[in-house]
Amino acid sequence: MTLSRIGRISRALVVSMAVVLGMSACGGYTIGFMWVLGTQYNQIAGFKIDDFTGNLTPMVNSPYSSGGTNPVSIAVRTGGNFLFVVNKGTVNAKGVSNGDGNVAVFAVGEDGILTFQAAYSTAGNTPVWAAADGTGSYLYVLDQTAPDGSGNGDITVFSIDGSTGRLQLVPNQLIKNAAGQQLTYFEVGKTPTMVRYGGSCLYTLDSGDQTIFPYGIGGSGQLTLEVNSTIPTGATNLTSINVSGSNVYLTDAGYPAGTAPLNPPVGSILPYTTGSNCSLSVQADGAVTNLPLTANPVYSLTDSKNKYLYVLNHGTTNSNNTNSSISAFVIESTGQLQPLSDVNNPYPVGNGPVCMVEDPSNQYVFTSNNNDGSVTGKVINQNTGQLSDLSRGSAFSATGLATCLGISGNVD
Repeated sequence: MTLSRIGRISRALVVSMAVVLGMSACGGYTIGFMWVLGTQYNQIAGFKIDDFTGNLTPMVNSPYSSGGTNPVSIAVRTGGNFLFVVNKGTVNAKGVSNGDGNVAVFAVGEDGILTFQAAYSTAGNTPVWAAADGTGSYLYVLDQTAPDGSGNGDITVFSIDGSTGRLQLVPNQLIKNAAGQQLTYFEVGKTPTMVRYGGSCLYTLDSGDQTIFPYGIGGSGQLTLEVNSTIPTGATNLTSINVSGSNVYLTDAGYPAGTAPLNPPVGSILPYTTGSNCSLSVQADGAVTNLPLTANPVYSLTDSKNKYLYVLNHGTTNSNNTNSSISAFVIESTGQLQPLSDVNNPYPVGNGPVCMVEDPSNQYVFTSNNNDGSVTGKVINQNTGQLSDLSRGSAFSATGLATCLGISGNVD
Protein backbone atom coordinates (compact mmCIF):
# COMPACT_ATOMS: atom_id res chain seq x y z
CA MET A 1 0.00 0.00 0.00
CA THR A 2 2.86 2.36 0.85
CA LEU A 3 4.64 1.73 -2.44
CA SER A 4 1.41 2.28 -4.36
CA ARG A 5 0.88 5.64 -2.66
CA ILE A 6 4.47 6.66 -3.41
CA GLY A 7 3.93 5.69 -7.06
CA ARG A 8 0.82 7.83 -7.25
CA ILE A 9 2.64 10.78 -5.72
CA SER A 10 5.55 10.37 -8.18
CA ARG A 11 3.20 10.30 -11.14
CA ALA A 12 1.43 13.39 -9.83
CA LEU A 13 4.75 15.23 -9.58
CA VAL A 14 5.64 14.30 -13.16
CA VAL A 15 2.29 15.58 -14.40
CA SER A 16 2.70 18.79 -12.41
CA MET A 17 6.15 19.42 -13.90
CA ALA A 18 4.79 18.79 -17.39
CA VAL A 19 2.13 21.41 -16.82
CA VAL A 20 4.68 23.93 -15.52
CA LEU A 21 7.00 23.38 -18.50
CA GLY A 22 4.20 23.36 -21.03
CA MET A 23 4.98 19.78 -22.01
CA SER A 24 2.59 17.27 -23.49
CA ALA A 25 2.58 13.52 -24.04
CA CYS A 26 2.75 14.10 -27.79
CA GLY A 27 5.88 16.25 -27.98
CA GLY A 28 8.19 18.61 -26.13
CA TYR A 29 7.49 21.85 -24.33
CA THR A 30 6.13 25.15 -25.64
CA ILE A 31 8.98 27.23 -27.11
CA GLY A 32 6.91 30.12 -28.34
CA PHE A 33 3.58 31.62 -29.26
CA MET A 34 2.20 32.48 -32.68
CA TRP A 35 -0.65 34.78 -33.68
CA VAL A 36 -2.15 34.77 -37.17
CA LEU A 37 -4.40 37.55 -38.47
CA GLY A 38 -7.47 36.92 -40.62
CA THR A 39 -9.57 39.52 -42.45
CA GLN A 40 -12.65 37.39 -43.14
CA TYR A 41 -13.86 37.61 -39.54
CA ASN A 42 -11.41 40.25 -38.18
CA GLN A 43 -9.81 37.69 -35.93
CA ILE A 44 -6.49 36.58 -34.46
CA ALA A 45 -5.77 32.86 -34.25
CA GLY A 46 -3.36 31.99 -31.41
CA PHE A 47 -1.11 28.93 -31.24
CA LYS A 48 1.50 27.39 -28.94
CA ILE A 49 4.58 26.01 -30.73
CA ASP A 50 5.92 22.62 -29.67
CA ASP A 51 9.71 22.48 -29.35
CA PHE A 52 10.16 18.84 -30.35
CA THR A 53 7.87 18.70 -33.38
CA GLY A 54 7.02 22.29 -34.36
CA ASN A 55 3.37 21.31 -34.01
CA LEU A 56 0.85 24.11 -33.39
CA THR A 57 -1.76 23.84 -30.64
CA PRO A 58 -4.59 26.42 -30.43
CA MET A 59 -4.54 28.72 -27.40
CA VAL A 60 -7.39 28.99 -24.93
CA ASN A 61 -10.15 31.33 -26.20
CA SER A 62 -8.61 31.48 -29.69
CA PRO A 63 -9.50 33.07 -32.06
CA TYR A 64 -9.61 36.58 -30.59
CA SER A 65 -11.16 39.73 -32.04
CA SER A 66 -8.57 41.92 -33.79
CA GLY A 67 -9.93 45.10 -32.18
CA GLY A 68 -10.82 46.62 -35.53
CA THR A 69 -11.52 45.89 -39.18
CA ASN A 70 -9.26 44.30 -41.77
CA PRO A 71 -6.21 43.27 -39.70
CA VAL A 72 -3.13 43.21 -41.95
CA SER A 73 0.05 43.60 -39.89
CA ILE A 74 1.30 42.51 -36.50
CA ALA A 75 4.27 43.49 -34.32
CA VAL A 76 5.46 42.02 -31.02
CA ARG A 77 7.21 44.15 -28.43
CA THR A 78 10.68 42.96 -27.45
CA GLY A 79 10.15 40.72 -24.43
CA GLY A 80 6.83 39.50 -25.81
CA ASN A 81 4.51 41.08 -23.25
CA PHE A 82 2.51 43.18 -25.74
CA LEU A 83 1.16 42.63 -29.24
CA PHE A 84 0.28 45.40 -31.70
CA VAL A 85 -2.21 44.71 -34.50
CA VAL A 86 -2.68 47.08 -37.43
CA ASN A 87 -6.30 47.15 -38.58
CA LYS A 88 -6.35 48.73 -42.03
CA GLY A 89 -10.02 49.71 -41.80
CA THR A 90 -12.63 49.97 -44.56
CA VAL A 91 -13.00 51.96 -47.77
CA ASN A 92 -16.07 53.52 -49.37
CA ALA A 93 -17.52 52.79 -52.82
CA LYS A 94 -14.95 55.12 -54.40
CA GLY A 95 -12.07 53.28 -52.79
CA VAL A 96 -11.39 56.06 -50.28
CA SER A 97 -10.57 55.19 -46.68
CA ASN A 98 -13.37 55.64 -44.17
CA GLY A 99 -10.76 56.62 -41.59
CA ASP A 100 -11.54 53.72 -39.24
CA GLY A 101 -8.12 52.11 -39.26
CA ASN A 102 -6.31 51.73 -35.94
CA VAL A 103 -3.57 50.05 -33.92
CA ALA A 104 -4.98 47.62 -31.33
CA VAL A 105 -2.85 46.77 -28.29
CA PHE A 106 -3.07 43.39 -26.57
CA ALA A 107 -1.42 42.16 -23.39
CA VAL A 108 0.14 38.70 -23.73
CA GLY A 109 -0.66 36.52 -20.75
CA GLU A 110 0.05 32.98 -19.64
CA ASP A 111 0.16 30.50 -22.54
CA GLY A 112 0.09 33.42 -24.98
CA ILE A 113 -3.54 34.31 -24.26
CA LEU A 114 -4.41 37.81 -25.52
CA THR A 115 -6.29 40.51 -23.61
CA PHE A 116 -7.35 43.62 -25.50
CA GLN A 117 -6.06 46.86 -23.92
CA ALA A 118 -6.92 49.81 -26.19
CA ALA A 119 -6.99 50.99 -29.82
CA TYR A 120 -5.15 54.05 -31.14
CA SER A 121 -5.59 56.17 -34.26
CA THR A 122 -2.62 57.01 -36.44
CA ALA A 123 -1.82 60.45 -37.87
CA GLY A 124 -2.86 59.53 -41.41
CA ASN A 125 -5.30 57.09 -42.99
CA THR A 126 -5.16 53.44 -44.02
CA PRO A 127 -2.44 52.02 -41.73
CA VAL A 128 -0.84 48.96 -43.34
CA TRP A 129 2.31 47.97 -41.43
CA ALA A 130 3.97 48.20 -38.03
CA ALA A 131 7.54 47.67 -36.85
CA ALA A 132 8.71 47.70 -33.22
CA ASP A 133 12.24 48.78 -32.39
CA GLY A 134 14.72 46.44 -30.72
CA THR A 135 14.54 48.16 -27.34
CA GLY A 136 10.77 47.80 -26.98
CA SER A 137 10.47 51.58 -26.65
CA TYR A 138 8.92 52.67 -29.96
CA LEU A 139 6.41 51.50 -32.54
CA TYR A 140 6.54 52.76 -36.14
CA VAL A 141 3.24 52.51 -38.02
CA LEU A 142 2.99 53.06 -41.76
CA ASP A 143 -0.01 54.92 -43.22
CA GLN A 144 -0.71 54.84 -46.94
CA THR A 145 -2.19 58.35 -46.88
CA ALA A 146 -0.60 61.29 -45.06
CA PRO A 147 -2.93 63.93 -43.58
CA ASP A 148 -1.56 66.78 -45.74
CA GLY A 149 -3.30 65.63 -48.93
CA SER A 150 0.01 65.36 -50.82
CA GLY A 151 -0.70 61.84 -52.05
CA ASN A 152 2.24 60.51 -50.08
CA GLY A 153 2.19 58.17 -47.12
CA ASP A 154 3.53 58.70 -43.61
CA ILE A 155 4.99 57.03 -40.55
CA THR A 156 3.29 57.58 -37.21
CA VAL A 157 5.69 57.10 -34.30
CA PHE A 158 4.47 55.97 -30.88
CA SER A 159 6.40 55.52 -27.65
CA ILE A 160 5.48 52.31 -25.80
CA ASP A 161 4.87 52.11 -22.06
CA GLY A 162 6.67 48.89 -21.15
CA SER A 163 4.39 48.21 -18.19
CA THR A 164 0.96 48.91 -19.67
CA GLY A 165 1.49 48.78 -23.44
CA ARG A 166 -0.05 52.26 -23.79
CA LEU A 167 0.99 54.19 -26.88
CA GLN A 168 1.94 57.88 -26.85
CA LEU A 169 2.25 59.89 -30.07
CA VAL A 170 5.76 61.18 -30.81
CA PRO A 171 5.50 64.53 -32.71
CA ASN A 172 7.86 65.42 -35.54
CA GLN A 173 10.19 67.92 -33.87
CA LEU A 174 12.00 68.85 -37.07
CA ILE A 175 9.17 69.97 -39.38
CA LYS A 176 6.24 72.35 -38.82
CA ASN A 177 3.17 73.00 -40.92
CA ALA A 178 2.16 76.33 -42.47
CA ALA A 179 0.57 77.40 -39.18
CA GLY A 180 3.83 76.83 -37.32
CA GLN A 181 2.61 73.69 -35.57
CA GLN A 182 4.72 70.57 -35.22
CA LEU A 183 3.65 67.72 -37.49
CA THR A 184 2.37 64.53 -35.93
CA TYR A 185 3.87 62.32 -38.62
CA PHE A 186 6.91 61.71 -40.82
CA GLU A 187 6.17 61.78 -44.55
CA VAL A 188 7.33 59.03 -46.93
CA GLY A 189 6.73 58.18 -50.61
CA LYS A 190 3.62 57.21 -52.55
CA THR A 191 1.52 54.17 -51.66
CA PRO A 192 3.87 52.69 -49.06
CA THR A 193 3.22 49.06 -48.18
CA MET A 194 5.94 47.95 -45.76
CA VAL A 195 8.47 49.44 -43.32
CA ARG A 196 11.51 47.63 -41.94
CA TYR A 197 13.72 48.43 -38.98
CA GLY A 198 17.46 47.84 -39.31
CA GLY A 199 20.13 49.20 -36.98
CA SER A 200 19.82 52.98 -36.91
CA CYS A 201 17.70 53.12 -40.07
CA LEU A 202 14.08 52.69 -41.02
CA TYR A 203 13.31 51.78 -44.64
CA THR A 204 9.90 52.23 -46.28
CA LEU A 205 8.91 50.41 -49.46
CA ASP A 206 6.86 52.73 -51.69
CA SER A 207 4.94 50.79 -54.33
CA GLY A 208 3.51 53.93 -55.94
CA ASP A 209 6.85 54.92 -57.50
CA GLN A 210 8.94 51.75 -56.86
CA THR A 211 11.32 53.47 -54.44
CA ILE A 212 12.74 53.04 -50.96
CA PHE A 213 12.47 55.93 -48.50
CA PRO A 214 15.10 55.81 -45.68
CA TYR A 215 14.96 57.59 -42.35
CA GLY A 216 17.68 57.73 -39.72
CA ILE A 217 16.50 56.94 -36.20
CA GLY A 218 17.46 59.56 -33.65
CA GLY A 219 16.85 60.03 -29.96
CA SER A 220 13.37 59.86 -28.44
CA GLY A 221 12.07 57.97 -31.45
CA GLN A 222 12.63 60.88 -33.85
CA LEU A 223 13.16 60.14 -37.53
CA THR A 224 15.67 62.23 -39.45
CA LEU A 225 15.69 62.75 -43.20
CA GLU A 226 18.82 61.56 -44.96
CA VAL A 227 20.49 63.10 -48.00
CA ASN A 228 18.81 62.05 -51.26
CA SER A 229 16.12 60.28 -49.27
CA THR A 230 14.22 58.64 -52.11
CA ILE A 231 16.16 55.66 -53.49
CA PRO A 232 15.04 54.49 -56.96
CA THR A 233 15.12 50.72 -57.48
CA GLY A 234 14.26 50.19 -61.13
CA ALA A 235 11.75 47.55 -60.08
CA THR A 236 8.38 47.16 -61.76
CA ASN A 237 6.36 45.62 -58.90
CA LEU A 238 8.00 45.90 -55.48
CA THR A 239 6.33 43.60 -52.95
CA SER A 240 8.58 43.41 -49.86
CA ILE A 241 11.74 44.58 -48.13
CA ASN A 242 13.94 42.57 -45.78
CA VAL A 243 16.80 44.09 -43.75
CA SER A 244 19.47 41.62 -42.61
CA GLY A 245 22.60 43.11 -41.07
CA SER A 246 24.35 45.12 -43.77
CA ASN A 247 22.20 43.58 -46.51
CA VAL A 248 18.79 44.64 -47.78
CA TYR A 249 16.75 42.38 -50.05
CA LEU A 250 13.74 43.52 -52.10
CA THR A 251 11.31 41.24 -53.89
CA ASP A 252 10.05 42.34 -57.29
CA ALA A 253 7.06 40.48 -58.71
CA GLY A 254 7.54 42.04 -62.15
CA TYR A 255 9.46 40.73 -65.13
CA PRO A 256 13.22 40.37 -64.50
CA ALA A 257 15.35 42.29 -67.00
CA GLY A 258 16.33 40.25 -70.05
CA THR A 259 13.81 37.46 -69.46
CA ALA A 260 10.99 36.34 -71.71
CA PRO A 261 7.52 37.39 -70.50
CA LEU A 262 5.79 34.74 -68.45
CA ASN A 263 2.29 34.76 -67.08
CA PRO A 264 2.56 35.12 -64.18
CA PRO A 265 6.19 36.36 -63.95
CA VAL A 266 8.68 34.53 -61.73
CA GLY A 267 9.96 37.83 -60.37
CA SER A 268 13.37 38.57 -58.86
CA ILE A 269 15.27 39.52 -55.72
CA LEU A 270 17.14 42.84 -55.63
CA PRO A 271 20.14 42.72 -53.24
CA TYR A 272 21.58 45.91 -51.73
CA THR A 273 24.32 46.79 -49.26
CA THR A 274 23.71 49.44 -46.61
CA GLY A 275 26.00 52.46 -46.34
CA SER A 276 26.34 55.73 -44.46
CA ASN A 277 23.26 57.91 -43.95
CA CYS A 278 21.06 54.84 -44.56
CA SER A 279 22.08 54.76 -48.22
CA LEU A 280 21.75 51.59 -50.32
CA SER A 281 24.16 50.34 -52.98
CA VAL A 282 23.21 47.75 -55.58
CA GLN A 283 25.36 44.64 -55.18
CA ALA A 284 27.73 43.78 -58.02
CA ASP A 285 25.69 40.98 -59.59
CA GLY A 286 22.46 42.98 -59.51
CA ALA A 287 19.02 41.42 -59.59
CA VAL A 288 18.74 37.66 -58.96
CA THR A 289 16.05 35.89 -60.96
CA ASN A 290 13.68 33.84 -58.85
CA LEU A 291 13.64 30.04 -59.21
CA PRO A 292 11.83 28.33 -62.10
CA LEU A 293 8.20 27.24 -61.58
CA THR A 294 7.60 30.07 -59.09
CA ALA A 295 5.51 33.22 -59.44
CA ASN A 296 4.75 36.49 -57.64
CA PRO A 297 7.35 36.66 -54.82
CA VAL A 298 5.71 38.62 -51.98
CA TYR A 299 7.93 38.26 -48.91
CA SER A 300 11.40 37.19 -47.81
CA LEU A 301 13.01 36.01 -44.58
CA THR A 302 16.64 35.66 -43.56
CA ASP A 303 17.43 32.88 -41.08
CA SER A 304 18.84 33.75 -37.65
CA LYS A 305 22.42 33.03 -38.74
CA ASN A 306 22.18 35.15 -41.91
CA LYS A 307 23.17 32.11 -43.96
CA TYR A 308 20.00 31.59 -46.00
CA LEU A 309 17.33 33.73 -47.64
CA TYR A 310 13.84 32.28 -48.06
CA VAL A 311 11.53 33.92 -50.60
CA LEU A 312 7.78 33.35 -50.32
CA ASN A 313 6.02 32.90 -53.66
CA HIS A 314 2.31 33.64 -53.75
CA GLY A 315 1.84 31.82 -57.05
CA THR A 316 3.26 28.97 -59.12
CA THR A 317 3.67 27.86 -62.71
CA ASN A 318 4.15 24.21 -61.74
CA SER A 319 1.25 22.16 -63.14
CA ASN A 320 2.25 19.23 -60.91
CA ASN A 321 2.01 21.33 -57.74
CA THR A 322 -0.75 23.91 -57.69
CA ASN A 323 0.24 25.19 -54.26
CA SER A 324 2.57 28.10 -53.61
CA SER A 325 6.20 27.76 -52.54
CA ILE A 326 9.34 28.99 -50.79
CA SER A 327 12.50 29.60 -52.84
CA ALA A 328 15.73 29.08 -50.85
CA PHE A 329 19.03 30.86 -51.49
CA VAL A 330 22.47 30.70 -49.89
CA ILE A 331 23.79 34.10 -48.76
CA GLU A 332 27.47 34.42 -49.63
CA SER A 333 29.92 36.45 -47.55
CA THR A 334 29.43 39.35 -49.97
CA GLY A 335 25.66 39.26 -49.46
CA GLN A 336 25.11 37.90 -52.96
CA LEU A 337 22.66 35.04 -53.48
CA GLN A 338 23.01 31.56 -54.94
CA PRO A 339 20.10 29.09 -55.26
CA LEU A 340 20.28 26.42 -52.58
CA SER A 341 21.23 23.10 -54.18
CA ASP A 342 18.30 20.78 -53.52
CA VAL A 343 16.04 19.01 -56.00
CA ASN A 344 13.07 19.89 -53.76
CA ASN A 345 13.80 23.62 -53.90
CA PRO A 346 11.38 25.50 -54.16
CA TYR A 347 9.42 23.96 -51.30
CA PRO A 348 5.60 23.70 -51.43
CA VAL A 349 3.46 25.53 -48.84
CA GLY A 350 -0.23 26.41 -48.53
CA ASN A 351 -2.33 28.39 -50.98
CA GLY A 352 -1.60 32.09 -51.43
CA PRO A 353 0.98 32.79 -48.68
CA VAL A 354 1.65 36.38 -47.64
CA CYS A 355 3.96 36.34 -44.56
CA MET A 356 6.65 34.16 -43.04
CA VAL A 357 8.40 33.89 -39.63
CA GLU A 358 11.13 31.82 -37.96
CA ASP A 359 10.37 30.35 -34.52
CA PRO A 360 12.25 31.56 -31.39
CA SER A 361 14.47 28.45 -31.31
CA ASN A 362 15.36 28.86 -35.01
CA GLN A 363 14.29 25.32 -35.86
CA TYR A 364 11.16 26.02 -37.88
CA VAL A 365 9.72 28.43 -40.43
CA PHE A 366 6.00 29.14 -40.73
CA THR A 367 3.94 30.81 -43.46
CA SER A 368 0.46 32.35 -43.26
CA ASN A 369 -1.62 31.43 -46.31
CA ASN A 370 -4.36 33.84 -47.37
CA ASN A 371 -6.35 31.78 -49.85
CA ASP A 372 -7.02 28.79 -47.57
CA GLY A 373 -6.71 30.49 -44.16
CA SER A 374 -3.95 28.15 -43.02
CA VAL A 375 -0.41 28.04 -41.61
CA THR A 376 2.34 25.87 -43.10
CA GLY A 377 5.29 24.75 -40.96
CA LYS A 378 8.69 23.57 -42.17
CA VAL A 379 11.83 22.26 -40.44
CA ILE A 380 15.07 24.15 -41.19
CA ASN A 381 18.15 21.99 -41.67
CA GLN A 382 20.71 24.04 -39.74
CA ASN A 383 23.64 22.66 -41.76
CA THR A 384 22.27 22.94 -45.29
CA GLY A 385 19.33 25.36 -45.14
CA GLN A 386 17.02 22.77 -46.70
CA LEU A 387 13.37 22.77 -45.66
CA SER A 388 11.27 19.69 -44.93
CA ASP A 389 7.80 18.92 -43.58
CA LEU A 390 7.15 18.76 -39.86
CA SER A 391 7.15 15.23 -38.46
CA ARG A 392 3.45 15.26 -37.54
CA GLY A 393 1.95 17.25 -40.38
CA SER A 394 2.77 20.71 -41.66
CA ALA A 395 -0.69 22.25 -42.28
CA PHE A 396 -2.75 23.97 -39.59
CA SER A 397 -6.09 25.75 -39.84
CA ALA A 398 -5.92 29.41 -38.77
CA THR A 399 -8.67 31.89 -39.58
CA GLY A 400 -10.34 33.04 -42.79
CA LEU A 401 -8.25 35.00 -45.33
CA ALA A 402 -5.09 34.89 -43.23
CA THR A 403 -2.79 37.87 -43.59
CA CYS A 404 0.39 38.29 -41.53
CA LEU A 405 1.58 36.45 -38.44
CA GLY A 406 3.71 37.29 -35.41
CA ILE A 407 5.73 35.15 -33.08
CA SER A 408 7.26 35.38 -29.61
CA GLY A 409 9.26 33.29 -27.18
CA ASN A 410 8.83 33.36 -23.44
CA VAL A 411 7.14 36.47 -22.10
CA ASP A 412 9.35 38.75 -19.98
